[in-house]
Amino acid sequence: MSSYCGKITVGDINTMKDNRLFKILYYILEKGKVTANELADKFEVSVRTIYRDIDSISSAGIPIYALQGKGGGIEIAEDFVLSKSLLSENEKQQIMSALQGLDNTTKQSENELLTKLSALFKMKNTSWIEVDFNNWQNNKLYEKTFDDIKSAILSKNIISFTYFSSNEEETSRSVKPVRLLFKSQDWYLYALCLLRNDFRYFKLSRIKNLDIHTEKFDDSFEDILLKKEMPHENTVNIKVKFNRKVAFRVYDELNGEITEDNDGNLYTEIQIPNNHNLYNYIFSFGDGAEVLEPKEIRRQIKEMINKMAEKYIT
Repeated sequence: MSSYCGKITVGDINTMKDNRLFKILYYILEKGKVTANELADKFEVSVRTIYRDIDSISSAGIPIYALQGKGGGIEIAEDFVLSKSLLSENEKQQIMSALQGLDNTTKQSENELLTKLSALFKMKNTSWIEVDFNNWQNNKLYEKTFDDIKSAILSKNIISFTYFSSNEEETSRSVKPVRLLFKSQDWYLYALCLLRNDFRYFKLSRIKNLDIHTEKFDDSFEDILLKKEMPHENTVNIKVKFNRKVAFRVYDELNGEITEDNDGNLYTEIQIPNNHNLYNYIFSFGDGAEVLEPKEIRRQIKEMINKMAEKYIT
């Protein structure tokens, strides 16, 4: 199959109507060299179909070629670049917006890639997002933890740290960091825990004494799918009455149906792990929350309040 050099524009690619052809093109650009069997498995078509697709891509002016025999494969000429005109104005704006958001999660005050693309696209870099990892007390440690973990993920360094779990355990962990996840108002590290030999989530605010090892790992986690649900074996459904003075938290934190009485009090149901997390959460509202049901939980809370009250008798 012959090869071609140069750029491709929208006019050149009009023949590539099948979205699969674009996906094949980007996949080869990412991998460098692939086999027809690999593409057939990836896109769930026959090898014969893949070769027809390669011919279609080649006829559009893209320098793609296939080499037979040992060490062969399908690849694209190294000097080939996608023309910026392939992108619509909306797509360019989406790229700039995404990079601008990414820039706000780095320590650098300026992102060189963002600046270059802004000039390439001839678009103004509109500031639309601001991310600050520090709390209102301006504790820089949290930001440093994020930056160090991000660096370890990109460089594939094993890290170790002290972790304080929600069940009041303090453990030392060594992990292969996979990804950072922002979920429910907090940052988490998703990593392969060498202690448990399984993937785990670690809340960044509970990570202390972080150490980046010189030891690296070869594992590829590029295609791993994060489990974004954290199932709990023992949960309980509680009915709670909230005083109107904590209404701002109720609407911020709870997603279920919320009803309001004539006095402004709020009522809702919460499914929550039946452990210390339940009591910690209810007590975080002070006297602004009252568990109505189940009765067993009400009894437990009453006993805990009585024990706390005894500490303040004198």
